Amino acid sequence: MDLKTRGIDPTAPEREAIESVLGPPDGDATHDRLGGAALRARRHLLLPTIHAVNDRVGWISPAAIDHIAERLDVSPAEIYGVVTFYGLFSTHERPPRQVHACVDLVCRTRGVSEERLPDGVHPSPCLGMCDQAPAAFVTEAGATARRVSLGDVSTDRLGRLTADATPRRPIPQAGQPDLVLLARAGRVDPLDFDAWVADGGLRALERARQIGADGVIELVDAASLVGRGGAAFPTARKWQAVRSQAASPRHLVCNADESEPGTFKDRVLMETDPFALLESMTIAALAAECTHGWIYLRGEYPEVEATLRSAIDRFRREGILGDGFDITLRRGAGAYICGEETAIFNSIEGFRGEPRNKPPYPFEQGLFELPTVVNNVETLMNVPSIVLGRTTSNRRLFCLSGAIARPGVYEFELGLTLGELIDNAGGLRAGSELQAVLLGGAAGRYVSPESLDLVLDHESVRTAGLSLGSGVVMVIDQYVDLVDQIRRIAAFFRDESCGQCVPCRVGTVRQQEVLERLANGVRDGQLELLADIGRAMTDASICGLGQTAHHAIESAIVTLGAFER
Repeated sequence: MDLKTRGIDPTAPEREAIESVLGPPDGDATHDRLGGAALRARRHLLLPTIHAVNDRVGWISPAAIDHIAERLDVSPAEIYGVVTFYGLFSTHERPPRQVHACVDLVCRTRGVSEERLPDGVHPSPCLGMCDQAPAAFVTEAGATARRVSLGDVSTDRLGRLTADATPRRPIPQAGQPDLVLLARAGRVDPLDFDAWVADGGLRALERARQIGADGVIELVDAASLVGRGGAAFPTARKWQAVRSQAASPRHLVCNADESEPGTFKDRVLMETDPFALLESMTIAALAAECTHGWIYLRGEYPEVEATLRSAIDRFRREGILGDGFDITLRRGAGAYICGEETAIFNSIEGFRGEPRNKPPYPFEQGLFELPTVVNNVETLMNVPSIVLGRTTSNRRLFCLSGAIARPGVYEFELGLTLGELIDNAGGLRAGSELQAVLLGGAAGRYVSPESLDLVLDHESVRTAGLSLGSGVVMVIDQYVDLVDQIRRIAAFFRDESCGQCVPCRVGTVRQQEVLERLANGVRDGQLELLADIGRAMTDASICGLGQTAHHAIESAIVTLGAFER
């Protein structure tokens, strides 16, 4: 490729950051020796390289973009397109310390909004800490870069925050004897490998090796395990489809880009039981005959990243990883759309995280155009118990937040009612009266207080036209401005749309514009126009973002009468 760059050398810190990922250049002969195709074959290192520069310097300069372009034989324009795709990067110089304050649904109910942020504090979509709202994410660039997610942050502290960790709230159910997915949460040191083994770790992997791939898939199929990220696709069928492909090698991707507003269950699982996730992935790889695994982790989870890297290193030292199957941790950079299974592939490969058209499906051509399994964290964490003979298909994690007495992640058997679930979390906060419940997050739907008798199982929820989604149960009390909530949801989807398809790119903007007019008292034809826009996005968008961007808004208007109050 005949690259055109500006001819400006990067700074020494930028060069060091780039070389920390790509290694030192081999003189001017690098391109001639390896050839452009060989250099471009390392494009999957683009996102880690951009992260390295951002961690070291705090922003991505034109000179850094040019130098990366030369090292990977990728045009500067393409790299600029990748950098600007992600919310955590900037192509403009900015201070080393950045504070991002969540202004999404739960944090808004605690008094944080775009208008109330101190100077220098940036608004952020949901940070996955709704149980500890208000939340913030702080980064400090430099030779010893630091990043931290913070909970229970008052508005008057936002301008003074530093990247110093604060204690996490305890898991509400910690130590209860009937737990499966949360069995070790708050009870076993998450990075004490010996304590984890003594508590039953590796027993499922040993059993899986004894019964082989067919045996594992049969057990998972018999347990009726389905995806816990919202799609509810049968897990065993997905594994078998990948295993049946002639192409190799095959990949396993753990989708840990948990960005749905109101969702934080995967964070808790990874924080409290990281070895179990690695064991689960190793079993899944055995079943689907995958040779490499990837954990795609949202960039706003720095504590989880450190925990998982430590756990992966220990698994390698123990010989569990590295021979026949290994795992790479890839950090995201602030893009909700990368939770879509094919957008993950593009992001890992070093492209903009835009969804791909289907077919071909991931089991046919996924990551690097090879057969690929994609499962989210909660789905995978069910596997060890199933292999050991305990059926967990009816156990779900729920993320309770908002006007609830004890917010947090809860594990229950499906079949309890919505009201019983809320009661198990201590009921409503003192002084609160129930106005609504948001099920499934921003992509879900609101239900009224009359729905407290709704049975939380797949059939009952589906019959009611709802979805359990990623387990979000956001309790809204009488103090919450419902119109403000749905305006925020519209803004969220507008910002997070990748822009690839017209129905979503244009529809999310028009949806927000209509809501603004409605909020300002304009009524003539606006509700009908809003419904038309919603139908167009639902029917014609490429992926689930556009297809669900109208759901919560529609339910707030139709079910709750948001503009009739």
